Amino acid sequence: MIKVTLKDGSILEVQEGSSILEVAQKISEGLARNATCGEVDGEVKDLRYELQQDCSLVIHTFNNDDLEGKKAYWHTTSHIMAQAVKRLFPNAKLAIGPAIEEGFYYDFDVEKPFTDEDKANIEEEMKKIIKEDLEIKRFSLPKDEAIKLMKDEPYKVELIEDLPEGEEISFYSQGDFTDLCAGPHVNSTGKIKVVKILSSSGAYWRGSEKNKMLQRIYAISFPKASLLQEHLDFLEEAKQRDHRRIGKEQELFMTHELVGSGLPMYLPNGATIRRILERYIADKEIALGYRHVYTPSLANVDLYKTSGHWDHYKDDMFPVMKIENEELVLRPMNCPHHMLIYKNKLHSYRDLPIRIGELAHDFRYESSGSVCGLERVREMCQNDAHIFVTPEQIKEVFGEVVKLILTVYEDFGFNNYTFRLSLRDKNNKEKYFDDDQMWETAESQLRDILTELGIDFYEAEGEAAFYGPKLDVQIKTAIGHDVTISTCQLDFLLPQRFELEYIGEDGGAHRPVVIHRAILGTFDRFLSFLIEEYKGSFPLWLAPTQIKILPITDNQHEYAHKLKDKLFAQGFRVTVDDRSEKTGYKIREAEIERVPYMVVVGAKELEEGTVAVRSRDDGDLGTMAISDFEQKILDELENKGK
Repeated sequence: MIKVTLKDGSILEVQEGSSILEVAQKISEGLARNATCGEVDGEVKDLRYELQQDCSLVIHTFNNDDLEGKKAYWHTTSHIMAQAVKRLFPNAKLAIGPAIEEGFYYDFDVEKPFTDEDKANIEEEMKKIIKEDLEIKRFSLPKDEAIKLMKDEPYKVELIEDLPEGEEISFYSQGDFTDLCAGPHVNSTGKIKVVKILSSSGAYWRGSEKNKMLQRIYAISFPKASLLQEHLDFLEEAKQRDHRRIGKEQELFMTHELVGSGLPMYLPNGATIRRILERYIADKEIALGYRHVYTPSLANVDLYKTSGHWDHYKDDMFPVMKIENEELVLRPMNCPHHMLIYKNKLHSYRDLPIRIGELAHDFRYESSGSVCGLERVREMCQNDAHIFVTPEQIKEVFGEVVKLILTVYEDFGFNNYTFRLSLRDKNNKEKYFDDDQMWETAESQLRDILTELGIDFYEAEGEAAFYGPKLDVQIKTAIGHDVTISTCQLDFLLPQRFELEYIGEDGGAHRPVVIHRAILGTFDRFLSFLIEEYKGSFPLWLAPTQIKILPITDNQHEYAHKLKDKLFAQGFRVTVDDRSEKTGYKIREAEIERVPYMVVVGAKELEEGTVAVRSRDDGDLGTMAISDFEQKILDELENKGK
């Protein structure tokens, strides 16, 4: 007998050689019926995997919180799709078909792109394979035999040839279909219940533009039809919230091939929102003692060699530009510049903390296939700051940053967020600066600070910056995605590399610690998040047009424009729609534009000196005095709609 430690900490004794599925059956028939794979001592395995010694075991199922369970289910379905394609298109060549965060895809080398009719036929064939309930079997081969088996699949042969000598090469077969795969998979095709092909697109083999363009089919599967319908509803909601669609409808930003991929241009409406955001956060920072600077977007390569970014980040930077005797690069971040600003003069311990802020333009090399609207761009403007502190000030200043984050989130109405302590991956010596003592000090200090501040957080290995651990604020978006907005990082490395100092109370030279922080992240990504979060219906204080005045006839045009001038003088963003259109049409158009307030003025309003107010959110508010309307708007702006 062997001892199996389960997820809840309980220990189950089972016969040596028992499979994961048999252990699941011993726990409950329901668990066995829903299990998709298991995790043995941290390694994901098939349900057929046999346990030979004492171990820990987590049995995964298809549920909302179990990504590993879903991946096994979806990976199995990707093989079903590949089998269906091979049945319908025997000359198709197979590439890869991984499970992803939501479903799976498979890449095929075919003569022409898949049509809608092709995809419908593939989906029907998948359903037939599921109904056949084919047993899925795993087997392994040595490298030469694996290549021989896959001789008609050139992409599979390439993958096999890239594997190290002696590494196990595993395959999965189901009926007449066999695929190179590490697994895991469920035990038979009949375990999959509902499938849906979602879309198709072109994709370069191995993501390189130098390679052949393949055809990728995205799909998803579920154990219940109701779950599929929920997912389709979710996709429709995501489509309605897509910041690219809303950005075009509301004329917030545009892109153009003559400008370049990943380089959006802000139109007047989008520029207005961005300007509000920039002024909002800059004013908050200045009130807290931040001193804002401007630094160049170009820098000598040696700056990044000094900081260490060149060794750890150069693949994400644009190529070097040689100008006379200098090698310059577009900067990917601002911290090296701020280190030099600090070093520009001698500092006493009495000067610290020193807070240097900047709304800085940074540049990251992104492939054309990965850029996306404002969410992922090649040039971004970052709400960046670096705080230079004594070791004794770390806790207090870090707490001030967290307080600022919470204040900002309250202003924007964010409440569904968590704090993540992002740590390095100790085994990844290339990604992170190699100094174990520094990392252990920084990580333990940050962990202790968060605990002392009473911040509830979880830890994530491998998410740190290359120079230090950080606190990331993870926000759940309106469509359920987990995104990082604010970050706050503890850094002992850059002060050391730039030889930063301050004169301590003892008269000696001491090394400061740097706290890197970005409250709004980049304005580009933050705006894309806001567009989707608000679904384009920005709160009054952010709306590009806050009030639209709608005169009913030409007789009210003069009154409407005088009213506009009066409201504009109060600082409101207001326009007049004096086109010769019906009032109902103007109202509908303003509603489509998501203008917070529409002010209708007709003969009665002109005679009485009043306005008829219609709210985007609350409908008809009736007639009110102009002064009352002004006060209503001022109160809402003061409270940011709360």
